[in-house]
Amino acid sequence: MMKVLAINGSARRNGNTAILLKTVLDEMKKEGIKTELLQMAGKPILGCRACNKCITKKNFRCAMDRDFVNEWLMKMREADGILLGSPTYFCDVTAGMRAFIERVGRVARGNDYMLKRKVGAAVVAVRRAGGIPAFSSINLFLSYMQMILPGSSYWHVGIGREIGDVKKDEEGLQTMKTLGENMAWLLKRLNP
Repeated sequence: MMKVLAINGSARRNGNTAILLKTVLDEMKKEGIKTELLQMAGKPILGCRACNKCITKKNFRCAMDRDFVNEWLMKMREADGILLGSPTYFCDVTAGMRAFIERVGRVARGNDYMLKRKVGAAVVAVRRAGGIPAFSSINLFLSYMQMILPGSSYWHVGIGREIGDVKKDEEGLQTMKTLGENMAWLLKRLNP
């Protein structure tokens, strides 16, 4: 059975980013795809320290093993599709998501681009402006990892400040639903 893993880089466990990710995942569940949502909230993470042990050992692991990254790396290896979600903090992704991207990217690149040809997509929550640089940051990472990126009816951004506000963004929710439909369609074509 195909599986999609969603990673919420928000400091809020069930805030607007989680709502948007769940909207995408719900569409994939309708298509019989197994889904899992992982939450970074409350989990400390450091950025890559460029020790290169992941490259020399080629064991699909980060040398820093006192946090959740290696466990999530294994889940990413097993998944057919990956969603990375982040709220917009000062016109970009959260520090946690940035650290995650650094470490996962280094390990993946050092292990023959272990995420290549998986389906990947960015999901971003924004209060008002600055969401496109955050969206671009995630998409640049996914592209560099040689992943396949589905599109939607608009950029994958939902607008809201307080928890639950994105539920009022009808266009944003429709964008997430369309993303879920397109991602499911693409996964089924790649994994007949």
